[in-house]
Amino acid sequence: MSDPKENLRESIVGALQNVYDPEIPVNIHELGLIYDVRITDEGNVEVDMTLTSPACPAAQSLPGDVQREVSKVPGVNEVLVEVVWEPAWNPEMMTEEAKLNLGFM
Repeated sequence: MSDPKENLRESIVGALQNVYDPEIPVNIHELGLIYDVRITDEGNVEVDMTLTSPACPAAQSLPGDVQREVSKVPGVNEVLVEVVWEPAWNPEMMTEEAKLNLGFM
């Protein structure tokens, strides 16, 4: 029997893969900008994310984009997006595919 929270988590990850940093042709999930996704029994979702740097030009838009995309997922009620700076993002946090696409490998 499948776990409803795990199914919801997979749908949320799929939604996060629709969000791109406007300057980088890789989605924020593969970039390693999503640190944690917590889901309550009521379907409320908390997302901890970071940015490539505090001076990131997309700092104003990306958290709102995450909130909008996750809110579209069936079964999600409220979405809270928290931008965190610890641990600091670095290129090692990217998936292998993202590193390949960006020429890091």
